[in-house]
Amino acid sequence: MDLTPSPALVQLELRGPVAVVRLARPAKRNALSDAVVAQLRDIFQTLPATVRAAVIDGDGPHFCAGLDLSELQERDAGAGLHHSRSWHAALAAIEQGPVPVIAALHGAVVGGGLELASACHIRVADASTFYALPEGSRGIFVGGGGSVRIPKLIGAARMTDMMLTGRVYNAEDGERAGFAQYLVAEGTAFAKAMELAERVAQNAPLTNYALMHALPRIAEQPADHGFFTEALMSAIAQSAPEAKERVRAFLEGKAAKVAK
Repeated sequence: MDLTPSPALVQLELRGPVAVVRLARPAKRNALSDAVVAQLRDIFQTLPATVRAAVIDGDGPHFCAGLDLSELQERDAGAGLHHSRSWHAALAAIEQGPVPVIAALHGAVVGGGLELASACHIRVADASTFYALPEGSRGIFVGGGGSVRIPKLIGAARMTDMMLTGRVYNAEDGERAGFAQYLVAEGTAFAKAMELAERVAQNAPLTNYALMHALPRIAEQPADHGFFTEALMSAIAQSAPEAKERVRAFLEGKAAKVAK
């Protein structure tokens, strides 16, 4: 058995309360191999308790060009099922983990790279970003959760068009379609993502948790169920000691008010 540890294909850097998680395969346009996916899963499952937000970035000119096709092999249906489920577990560790995650998008956000981006809670794209789902032309289907997450961003019709025709969205059209919430100048996506992460990290942790875990579920519940879930979550969040301190500070004029 080969006990040699896998190289650090994903780097973790702690900047105060923000974890910077960087794909580190620039020569491969940060393509997602099985080892990369496993390292992403392990990092997000073991984040230090001091972390309050995270940023996912890609080393080099591209965020992530998708599945590492050099690893694509003949699989029977069972092996393919388990491979897809391993991606689901890794991306669920991001989407359903302990802290909000912001993606700093640039260059290629393609295939599995778009699936990875869609698992994040906020996406910042710079002007070099482009989006594509080439699986349709390669005779395969998305397997990393894209069929669930991406239509929630852009709609099933747009995703169908991308996979049927190979359509590529540039940064501006992609922002309008809903791939990203922010569009910034080329080369500044990481700086903007860090700015947002530092702001998010200042929120009450229970409020952030509610936004990550309760809000998506409420959005998919029937209205009466959603209202009840909202009431429960609201009661829990406002009962936290930190929430009480923040409301008290606002009432005493010690907290900033909303401004343009």
